[in-house]
Amino acid sequence: MHDALIHSDAGILFVLAANAALWFFLEKRTGWKLFNFMPPLIFIYLLPAVFSNTGLISGHSEVYGWMGDNILPMFLVLLMLDVDLKATVKVMGKGVWVMLIGTLGVVIGAPIGFLAVSHWLPSETWMGYAILSGSWIGGTGNMAAVQNAIDPTGELTGGLFGLAVIADNVVYLVWLPLLLNLKRLAPIFHKFTGVTDQHLDKMKAAAQEMVVEKGKPAMRDYLYLIAIGMGATWLAATLSNLLPVVEPVLTPGTYKILLVTTFGIALSFSPAKKIPGSHEIAMALVYLFVSRMGAKTDVSGLAGMAIPFVAGAYIWIFIHGAFILFAAKLFKIDVHTSAIASAANIGGAASAPIVASFHDERLVPVSILMALIGYAVGNYASLLLVRPLLMLVAG
Repeated sequence: MHDALIHSDAGILFVLAANAALWFFLEKRTGWKLFNFMPPLIFIYLLPAVFSNTGLISGHSEVYGWMGDNILPMFLVLLMLDVDLKATVKVMGKGVWVMLIGTLGVVIGAPIGFLAVSHWLPSETWMGYAILSGSWIGGTGNMAAVQNAIDPTGELTGGLFGLAVIADNVVYLVWLPLLLNLKRLAPIFHKFTGVTDQHLDKMKAAAQEMVVEKGKPAMRDYLYLIAIGMGATWLAATLSNLLPVVEPVLTPGTYKILLVTTFGIALSFSPAKKIPGSHEIAMALVYLFVSRMGAKTDVSGLAGMAIPFVAGAYIWIFIHGAFILFAAKLFKIDVHTSAIASAANIGGAASAPIVASFHDERLVPVSILMALIGYAVGNYASLLLVRPLLMLVAG
């Protein structure tokens, strides 16, 4: 017997897709300033949580497992196709190291932030910080991937995913303006790091030469992308069950996420990279999956954990910032590259172009590529580094 009003697979998929579409439609059509502070991602996650907790849709349908097994690995593969390490290094040079050291700051900051507030949180909350690290190293897709690797059914971490979404956006409200306003401190910043005008001119000239437009996708391109995504998903699922299990870190779920990430990076060096439409399809599937995560969330008990969880996230983000500042000084990097490097970590492909356009519009294309490197690194760093450190701290 089904208690929910909508419990069929098709009905649930319709609600999830319509919910994700609704908020982007409202953002584009209305121009509400609300979306400057609360992006569609929050509502895409929260509304299905309301639906499932009030009985409008089922929170325990088999379709959720199917999406975790197939939709998630497919969008990870497609996201990786746009990674272009060579072009990014050509423009940003040592700025790529600033981003990677910023990633190290996320790795080290996670257990410190959690430890600082662990007295007020249940021990299993470490999983929420692990999930958030996926977003702060890569993006929303990585956050969903880490959650799925830790808890494929979503029964244990549905609410923790919600805390991660809330913390991500509350910190973003402070961190993004800070990155934008660093531009005003450029003279002081450049004196501190020792960057030269010649470096800035060379970087901006290289950025102007970049061409990232792949053209308008045709019908056959969508078929190519579906075949690539599902083929890599099938291969990763098959291999993940053959590899040795090392509990609790290296499980079949973890192997699957790491394998599809590796396949996607490998394909980025192949002609598949030139197929248009990959990023658009991938991001549509990401938001559909976030809607799925909301539907599986049990919201009871979240309110009491939100404040300490967010406080720990703020401690964490400033540790990341200290690592970015140290790297900028070490490699003599300018304020624009440093701000983009941090945005590529913390905000991903959605925020890096915003920061780049404010600092210098010529850096927008390379900011996207730098964020895509975060996509590639995110799953490895979160699952193989952040997760074990958090587990150690949590006991």
